[in-house]
Amino acid sequence: MTNMTAPAPARGDASEFSEALDGRALRNTLGRFATGVTVVTSTTETGAPLGITANSFSSLSLEPALILWSLVLSSPNLAAFAEGRPFAVNILGAHQDELAMQFARPAVDKFAGVAHHANAQGVPLLAGALARLECRVEFTRIAGDHLLIVGRVQRFDTEEGEPLVFYQGNFQRVIA
Repeated sequence: MTNMTAPAPARGDASEFSEALDGRALRNTLGRFATGVTVVTSTTETGAPLGITANSFSSLSLEPALILWSLVLSSPNLAAFAEGRPFAVNILGAHQDELAMQFARPAVDKFAGVAHHANAQGVPLLAGALARLECRVEFTRIAGDHLLIVGRVQRFDTEEGEPLVFYQGNFQRVIA
């Protein structure tokens, strides 16, 4: 068992603790937590569709219906997720690993060849996803090097299938 600990920080000084951790070892440790894979979709300020692969997704509350995900602060897409803006979380199925990679890479048109339709707010919804949650940004907060985005779920739908799972840096299948 690997134990990567750091000395306790001085009271009120969390930066000492963060700097003492081995970043690669921490990333490998966090990779031990299996996550689902989503493509978060929205539109730019000019109305163009945008999509981002994200596994930093979680349910937050049922009453009210809230979800949470995060976006790195260096993303050129931050403005699309300002408070009040519509977006969707498309939860991917096991057959959609190539789609996850398409939205994870920089590209001029990430939607090229992707089956989708726009909802009433113009947000792209991906065909074949296991679930789609249509949301509006409730609020955001900066935490470290990411923007935490809390969305209020307005509509959702689901389909049958196996989930796409990310574990230890690779896509995996769930064995039932």
